[in-house]
Amino acid sequence: MPSYEQLQAQLDPARTVLLTVECQQGVVGRDSALPELAAQARSSGALENIGRLVDVAHEAGVQVMHAVAERRPDGRGAGSNARLFRAAERLPVRQYSGSKAVRVAEPIEVADEDIVVRRLHGLSPIAGTDVDALLRNLGCRTLVVTGVSANVAIPNAVFDAVNLGYTAVVPADAVAGVPPEYTPAMIRNTLALVATVTTTDDVLACWKAPRRTQRT
Repeated sequence: MPSYEQLQAQLDPARTVLLTVECQQGVVGRDSALPELAAQARSSGALENIGRLVDVAHEAGVQVMHAVAERRPDGRGAGSNARLFRAAERLPVRQYSGSKAVRVAEPIEVADEDIVVRRLHGLSPIAGTDVDALLRNLGCRTLVVTGVSANVAIPNAVFDAVNLGYTAVVPADAVAGVPPEYTPAMIRNTLALVATVTTTDDVLACWKAPRRTQRT
């Protein structure tokens, strides 16, 4: 864990973006296509912690970005080159563009100033999307990565962020995956090697501290 001073320097609101990954109703909501993952996101407290982070980010002037995975009803542009993609086609809940399934799930509040980035293909919320260009235009240097799943999308996001030159910060209690024991193992043995691993409370403490600069 970094010192408070180190973490506070990384989390300057003027240069930080909070990213929520696939925190949509069809993934972590009550009617999820992936009920085991949704149950873990809620029972672990990860979804509640993401909501807390988003609320304080809004108050502190930290830009919030929501990465949503969706598909067209006709499937155009979607990949079929992975077992995961083929399995998604058989799920009872589909992440169709414009449907309830791709709305950001409670208790996460989406503010007018938030940016929602939608993707139709791939495994990463960053690669092949507008996220990198948007982050650079926002003056971002640190990306706080939250959401699901620790199995696929979260490590993809962290690796992509680091490869693009951003500092990645992962609040360990604001990500979830299945089975439950996999998430801490992934964080400890993989993400901790490339990202700053911390907690929701420590991030909130940094954002609630007095600052001399704010995002304009």
